[in-house]
Amino acid sequence: MHQSLIPPALVSVAARKSSAKDKDKDGAAKGSVAAARSGKGGGSSVKKFWEGFKSIAGTIAIFLILRTFFVEAYRIPSGSMIPALLIGDWLFVNKLRYGPHIPFTKTNLPGYAEPQRGEVIVLKSPPQFDQPDDLTPTIVKRLVGMPGDTIYMRDGKLFVDGLAQDPGYRSPEQVKGDGTHYDPLMEWQHKYTVKGTRFGEPPAQPRLDNWGPLVIPDTMLMMMGDNRYDSKDSRYWGLVPRRNVRGRPMFVYYSFVPSFQSDRPLSFITDIRWSRIGHWIK
Repeated sequence: MHQSLIPPALVSVAARKSSAKDKDKDGAAKGSVAAARSGKGGGSSVKKFWEGFKSIAGTIAIFLILRTFFVEAYRIPSGSMIPALLIGDWLFVNKLRYGPHIPFTKTNLPGYAEPQRGEVIVLKSPPQFDQPDDLTPTIVKRLVGMPGDTIYMRDGKLFVDGLAQDPGYRSPEQVKGDGTHYDPLMEWQHKYTVKGTRFGEPPAQPRLDNWGPLVIPDTMLMMMGDNRYDSKDSRYWGLVPRRNVRGRPMFVYYSFVPSFQSDRPLSFITDIRWSRIGHWIK
């Protein structure tokens, strides 16, 4: 029997080659794992971004739904509703009550109540042609005339169907103006004026304190500001279609003395009307 003999040098060379091959395999395996981990990290970043985007988009969507159909915040910029509302009042408006308006359409969804005489209402104004830069602003006024009402004013006192209306919201802060004031914008009233009624004859020309009687047609409302001599309202721009109603003010959530009335700097934080916060609108 013959026995094969391999020189020790050749055995050493073979062992080194085998070790090198093993190292190459280990390196390749580690490279594959690193590449896989790298790919997994990129996917995780995209997933995190997408989850964050969905969260933000969902929050914005909920806000827009609430603002459009349920509650919206409004700021009072003028004194036309003194004393019920003051310049600098910020209030929440219930848009669901009378039926929320669908944006960019002429459609209102059904509400759970109808506007009633004496209520303070937020509405889209009929066209105010004397201010073309803001033709149909969103405003707040008090509802004084309902469909079918015969409404008129004599010497500054408002009458509905012959009954004098006690406003109950007089204030020393209200402006006293000229009741004989005439404005060409009042000429719209002639279209709805009635003659030969028990309520007396209408003046030849409507004045601030003397106008009507007018009969309010179906689907229309008449609005006036509480501060009668400092309010641009239905006496000027006409009757309001029911579809223009936007909501009922609920309460004041913030209020401050405006800068032109305050002697304090940064009055919106230094001259807050604390007693107004939480005040319910009547």
